[in-house]
Amino acid sequence: MKNVIIACGGTGGHLTPGIALAQSLEEKGCKAWLFISRKSVDSRLSSKYPTLNFVAMPGAPLIRTPLGVIRFLKGFISSYLQSKRFYKKVQAEAMVGFGGFTSLGPAVAARFQKIPIFIHEANRVVGKAVRMIAKNSDRLYLPEGLVVEGLSQKVVKNVGYPLRKEFRRIPRERARKHLGIPNIDRLLVVLGGSQGAASLNNWVKTNLSELAKEGISTLCITGMGKDSSGVVQLDGPGGEIITSRFIAFTDEMNVILSAADLVVSRAGAGAIAEIVRCRVPSILVPYPYAADNHQYHNARFLEEKGGGLVCPDKELMEKLFKEVQEMMFNEELRAILRRNLFAMDRGDVGVWLVDDMKQLVSEIKISQNAQEEGLEVYA
Repeated sequence: MKNVIIACGGTGGHLTPGIALAQSLEEKGCKAWLFISRKSVDSRLSSKYPTLNFVAMPGAPLIRTPLGVIRFLKGFISSYLQSKRFYKKVQAEAMVGFGGFTSLGPAVAARFQKIPIFIHEANRVVGKAVRMIAKNSDRLYLPEGLVVEGLSQKVVKNVGYPLRKEFRRIPRERARKHLGIPNIDRLLVVLGGSQGAASLNNWVKTNLSELAKEGISTLCITGMGKDSSGVVQLDGPGGEIITSRFIAFTDEMNVILSAADLVVSRAGAGAIAEIVRCRVPSILVPYPYAADNHQYHNARFLEEKGGGLVCPDKELMEKLFKEVQEMMFNEELRAILRRNLFAMDRGDVGVWLVDDMKQLVSEIKISQNAQEEGLEVYA
């Protein structure tokens, strides 16, 4: 297996695991091309990886309005045609889709050209795009314990979420030194994903004074365009200064999570995978309008595994402060959560995916060759 196409654009949750897989493929001597969308979130993140090969593709999500359907069909047809030409140009041997509208055209083109198709679903509810192409895929990667009705267990493999090579947990003291945060601080990190979360930002601003009175400093990632960055200093319980920080975006999420005592976060699959890798106790606040309520199911699974707690968005103002207070000052509980998170870490998922893909592509080639030889003999 030498040439692999990865369709992974549209959101950070689709693109970052695609980048992680591309890194693992390149390490194993495979050439990878990443099909991304033309959205700014894709162009910004892809610019951080100059050694990888990115190809901006047309496409639009399916919105069930007359204009939305027209845009979707136009993007799908254009993506299909461009994918078909690109596969022939690079002699693609496999196609990997991470869901979202950018996967549909490339997957259909791969099927018509008899190129093996691998699909990865990160969330605990299978998305629309994945449902549309799963039955024509050669391998479907799903989260632990998840199945799709009608698909053979020979097709489905349960795996984790591939994280980029640079995303590593680092010692708490080193992370805090890098960020300029004292080791004695009780640090709460609040994040709402790459786009931020208005309700979490508002919760922080509403409760900032009360958090300071408890001796809790806050680092809030507000999201691009949501709020301005800055520093707020307030009096702590003993008259000391409690410093809280607001930043719009960061490329050092592993450092921030490694420095945290506690995280309040949305419940995207990528955010949870990063929380697990950094072994940081969390309170997850699922985005209530996520497709098929998938963030709720993601969060509930982590809670059932003993890796964190869930606070519904509608109960944010009533319950979250008390839950933060109780968890922040319960060292024993946080130690238990960290142990459970360590047990949940699946290691280098990217390497596992590459090994499985190479084996299946090899088996498919052997089968195809045998069929061709059989047809020649019969003729």
